[in-house]
Amino acid sequence: MIDKLNNLQKKINIKFKNLDYLKKSITHKSYDTANNYEKLEFLGDRILGFVISKKLIKLYPNEKEGILDKKLASLVNKNSCFEVARNIGLEKYILVGNKNTKTNVENKIIADSIEALIGAIYYDKGFEASEKFILNNWKNFINLSELTIIDSKTKLQEYSLKKFKSLPIYKFESSSGPKHKPKFKISVKLKNSKKFDGYGDSKKEAEQKAAKKLLDSIKDK
Repeated sequence: MIDKLNNLQKKINIKFKNLDYLKKSITHKSYDTANNYEKLEFLGDRILGFVISKKLIKLYPNEKEGILDKKLASLVNKNSCFEVARNIGLEKYILVGNKNTKTNVENKIIADSIEALIGAIYYDKGFEASEKFILNNWKNFINLSELTIIDSKTKLQEYSLKKFKSLPIYKFESSSGPKHKPKFKISVKLKNSKKFDGYGDSKKEAEQKAAKKLLDSIKDK
């Protein structure tokens, strides 16, 4: 058990003062009914929501509350939590089922455990450490939030149709990098506007980022 906890500490780059918090965060009630992660999950869920909410307000100070609420929901739901936990490899450390048998870990348990881990970090290291852990591990999800992407392209299209009665013009500019991990450059312009470039791991992502740049330039005027 000590080896498992030590390996997990190395994996998340956090050294606990009290390993009981860490152990509890990876313990499902099917393994130990008395000392499991349920209360830590409850706490971690609230901390996650607060930290992501704070980050979204900083990133989108002019966005409406309804849009921020949708962005928040997409970032803290069980699917996102599961993906973050899987990126860490948390499923390898979770304690489930009878202590003498090996049981496959359900996706929901994996998702719950990452929230419990956030709660454990908060208890052991304080709020700043739990906030840092969240922002580091949710960074890509925040940057590539599907709602943010769709919102930017939709807003630009609506603006262009209303002002110019025409659609934004997207153009493939170039690609670079290895075949298995290319980087794309896409430009977008409106009627009588200069073009704005976006870069991404896919053409869709590059288009979305270009659209956001153009929208930001309009807001600045």
